[in-house]
Amino acid sequence: MSDPVPVPAETEVLVTHEQHDGAVATVTLHRPEALNAITPTMLGSLGDALEGLAADPATRLVILTGAGRAFSAGVDLKALGDRELHNGKVGDILDLPARRVTALLATMPQVTVAKVNGFCFTGALELALACDLMVVADEAKLGDTHAKFGIRPTWGMSQRLPRAVGMQAARELSLTARTFTGAEAKAMGMAARSAPAAELDGEVAELVTAILANSDDALRAYKDLYRQTQELPLTQALAYEYGTDYDIADTAERLAGFR
Repeated sequence: MSDPVPVPAETEVLVTHEQHDGAVATVTLHRPEALNAITPTMLGSLGDALEGLAADPATRLVILTGAGRAFSAGVDLKALGDRELHNGKVGDILDLPARRVTALLATMPQVTVAKVNGFCFTGALELALACDLMVVADEAKLGDTHAKFGIRPTWGMSQRLPRAVGMQAARELSLTARTFTGAEAKAMGMAARSAPAAELDGEVAELVTAILANSDDALRAYKDLYRQTQELPLTQALAYEYGTDYDIADTAERLAGFR
């Protein structure tokens, strides 16, 4: 995967379409001098970018990553200025745009892949967990450090982390606030794949190619169905699976060689 086209330094989110004839959008958090620390401005730009991509029928898959040696170090608390944090919450200035972003990553029709290339802490990990799939560099450092700083999660950590790794593992990670590696994230089931940092681009490209070989309409159906798995009890989810219709236009074409 090639690097994003250079842009002015003040641009905190880059969007490029360089793979599979533009069907893949790479969205890059771009504050490398600050390890891509998250600001309200960044979250606003990220939400706008994702909203635009969600409405673009030519975009089939979205990769979220970071510039330089970090996915993101987490929230840039300096961006809060002199605001006091009440009851361990970072406040609506971050919570509202962050929850918009996580909702888009989880519900936009395209498959979303978090490419965790380096440091990925707390709020950044919540963004990655909202994606459909996570691919991590073995050497990447990740962690949920909310408790370390007297902050409680408001972007989905307490709900998505247990679903990714199981309740006991999630509690251990959050209550200790310890740092773990990308290789550990893969072993815990948090990440779908991992690879040495030097091979991460190739690993993501291989995954993307394998996904895009399949029916785009079927992929969108799966995205919706798996979301219901997380939101509904089993009986209701089974009924939803059977009872929900999707527009899948290429079934006959894909079956033609087998009938």
